[in-house]
Amino acid sequence: MVDEQGSGKEAQRVPTGIAGLDEMLGGGLLFNSVAVIKGAPGTGKSCLGMEFISKGISEYGEPGLIITFEEFPRQLYRDAISLGFDLRDYEREDKLRTIFTTPAVFLREIQQPGGIFDRTIEEISARRVFVDSMTQLERITQDAVELREIMYTFLNGLLRYDITAMVTQEDAYITGNMSVAEAGLSYIVDTIIQLRYVEINSSIDRALFVLKHRASDHDKRIRRMLITPTGVKVESVFEGREGILSGNPYVTRRVRKAEEFFK
Repeated sequence: MVDEQGSGKEAQRVPTGIAGLDEMLGGGLLFNSVAVIKGAPGTGKSCLGMEFISKGISEYGEPGLIITFEEFPRQLYRDAISLGFDLRDYEREDKLRTIFTTPAVFLREIQQPGGIFDRTIEEISARRVFVDSMTQLERITQDAVELREIMYTFLNGLLRYDITAMVTQEDAYITGNMSVAEAGLSYIVDTIIQLRYVEINSSIDRALFVLKHRASDHDKRIRRMLITPTGVKVESVFEGREGILSGNPYVTRRVRKAEEFFK
């Protein structure tokens, strides 16, 4: 898919296939770029990544590679089934490969021509990569400068090929405070998709917003995100409420007055 505002590969959009998210991104991710999905445990980071890979295969004919440092492949397969995607089927069709390893081992491999990363990309002509999670790379070293170099090396290794990547990074905060500068990753990547828990009427919802989308306009509103048996749905904005990012939003004065008037 090519953006109407430009031509050539640098102007291409790669649709995620996720309902509502592509609309927010102006058509999709930038071709040959890295997007980071940030959020607390359970907010849906892996769900977005697995759907990005699955929809790439099923809807756009783009084989995918999943690199996981945290979960055994069988756990990913189980979670994907709950979203309506059968990763095992894609593997049997040779449209998907999954690499389960440690960050240190994979970092060495990605720097070696002809290593497991290169071989896998070439064997299936992968066009999409999902990495879960970059947080594990941060445990290789405590030195901030060295860690930034590791991040650069890792991401540059991913982009040696004409692939588009999604990576996850864990937030330390469940609600409330938010930080985007860990290890400088947020400055390196092209797109930042932030997931948050939001408490509304004593119930927990999920919120999604695009914090950064380099060289591209995007929807800056905060939207409700649902995880369903047929995949992730990014729905409407949180109308009539402010303070969403605090995790404890409140009804706006205008809505409160309207509610009081109609009581």
